[in-house]
Amino acid sequence: MKPTLLVLAAGMGSRYGGLKQLDGVGPSGETIMDYSVYDALQAGFGRVVFVIRHDFEEEFRKVVLSKYENSIQVDVVFQSVDALPEGYTVPEGREKPWGTNHAILMSAGVINEPFAVINADDFYSRDAFKVIARELSREDLKPGEYCMVGFRVGNTVTENGSVSRGVCSTEDGKLTKVVERRAISYDENHDIVFVDESDNSVHKLAPQTPVSMNFWGLTPDYFDYSAREFRRFLDKYIDTPKSEFFIPSVVDKLIRNGEATVKVLDTDARWFGVTYPQDRQMVVDKLASLHADGTYPERLFTGK
Repeated sequence: MKPTLLVLAAGMGSRYGGLKQLDGVGPSGETIMDYSVYDALQAGFGRVVFVIRHDFEEEFRKVVLSKYENSIQVDVVFQSVDALPEGYTVPEGREKPWGTNHAILMSAGVINEPFAVINADDFYSRDAFKVIARELSREDLKPGEYCMVGFRVGNTVTENGSVSRGVCSTEDGKLTKVVERRAISYDENHDIVFVDESDNSVHKLAPQTPVSMNFWGLTPDYFDYSAREFRRFLDKYIDTPKSEFFIPSVVDKLIRNGEATVKVLDTDARWFGVTYPQDRQMVVDKLASLHADGTYPERLFTGK
């Protein structure tokens, strides 16, 4: 059975105005998401499920989905702040949905096969899709045998400001923990450094250090674990207006409980995305060069 690609497209960039998932950055107006779908198709994925919000469904179907109809099976599910388990209600003052792992829960019942999860607005590169498709297509893959693409931090930073990354610790190729490090940037010597928020001390990061860019490979049992952990999250944080239920926190809990393992898949692929408005031109130039050198055809899809 071919794996499915789950694309988290319900969020809007906090530092880059507008629906950046729908921003045409390729030579023919392709979105970053178009490249992810194309690369997934080439790598052997059989279906794409998008998590979106109801309020931009019409624009999304018109601008994005119409392109894929002739190429791959596509489904849409919706994330909303009121999608809560029975017995819970949205507290006053809560506006945003409940985070990335809540978005995954929206596809429970729609996905019944191994699946990969990505952000809609990140360019992950062809090799990343190949390595995770190979892992998710293993005939001996068992429930709870998860994986993630470990990008090398040196391939994920921007010259235009600091970024947050999930810095990974591994043992025998398996993830032991992910620590969210904020304020990762280049220093004056062009070394990669981060600021430890506990004491504001500055530390170097080796360029090959694996980081999570939210490219996870999961088996369907993850939905049951997520439902359980979401209830626990709500019991603790439902009245905290900006609290979010994130994928790494759930994965970390399952690893510590011995309920799952996560293989870290190495790739030399270069990640890029539009974290800051100044990043956009770099993305446009890079994609133009990938079309020019034949990595991508003139048109990715033959749809509308």
